[in-house]
Amino acid sequence: MMRIITGTARGIKLTTLEGETTRPTAERVKEAVFSMIQFEIEGRAVLDLFAGSGQLALEALSRGAARATIIDASREAANVIMDNAKKTRLFDRCRISCADYASFIRGAAHREQYDIVFLDPPYAAGLVPEALRKLAQGDLYAPGAVIVCETDNGTDARPSRRNRSEEEIEARENEAILQDVFGGSEELAALYTVQKSVSYGRSRITLLRPVAGEA
Repeated sequence: MMRIITGTARGIKLTTLEGETTRPTAERVKEAVFSMIQFEIEGRAVLDLFAGSGQLALEALSRGAARATIIDASREAANVIMDNAKKTRLFDRCRISCADYASFIRGAAHREQYDIVFLDPPYAAGLVPEALRKLAQGDLYAPGAVIVCETDNGTDARPSRRNRSEEEIEARENEAILQDVFGGSEELAALYTVQKSVSYGRSRITLLRPVAGEA
């Protein structure tokens, strides 16, 4: 069961899609995400680019975000998002579009900006690095924006501390973030500051800030 954790829509159960294509964020991971950004939500503009059921954007709206643009390439997903937005009584603050992420970014580039961006595509698709590149190129970040990425860190969730120095552990973790979030591209990584990166089982949650003046 998936539900809104807190806020105006607290406790409302959300409809989810069948299958792995739109893998929903686990509730404990969602709780961790919103604990990290809890003081950055009020009155902000949200973009959920691979929305699935829309739960991340709707949670943000329930907690006081001003508006949310919710995107998914699946028509079935878009219909579920619409149902969930109505169920939570947050529909009037949503813009819901059935669109490919790259097409949406092309249309919104240099015209729209967002304070909070959620990037949680299907793990196997490996779309986070390209989405980060296109978002930066399109100037879709408001000043001080935070980007929440959920990626697959595989089975080695954290570098082992056994017989390793702190420097070795930090270096291995930085390399894992470079691969998981930025697809191994140091050029792309230079466009962002990693604020925090935490692993929960197979999921890696990474908070990024765009480097001012870079695109």
